[in-house]
Amino acid sequence: MITGAHVILYSTDADADRAFLQNLLGTTTVDAGGGWLILALPPGEVAVHPTDGPSHHELYLLCDDIEATYADLTTSGVEVEGAISDQGWGRLITLRLPGGGALGVYEPRHPVAAGS
Repeated sequence: MITGAHVILYSTDADADRAFLQNLLGTTTVDAGGGWLILALPPGEVAVHPTDGPSHHELYLLCDDIEATYADLTTSGVEVEGAISDQGWGRLITLRLPGGGALGVYEPRHPVAAGS
């Protein structure tokens, strides 16, 4: 039986991105050995979208109130690229990770399976 999911983000500065995500998520961590942290995620869900191009994967974090999340993040010094954008399916911001990667955070306008 499937009991969870493990997400891997590749980074040019893994230690900085781990610390950033640990602070951002505020969840528990485990040390897989040698200081290699694995962070718990909030409840999650998976969607499969059709594509005409090559298959790829994306990771987004969800929030209940994008304005409050945006304000909290920018107040705490997180680099948020641009303004809140309306995508129809939700309102989106993009965070810049210390290692240079980007991470989307959005307030969904669709039904959410996580936590149901």
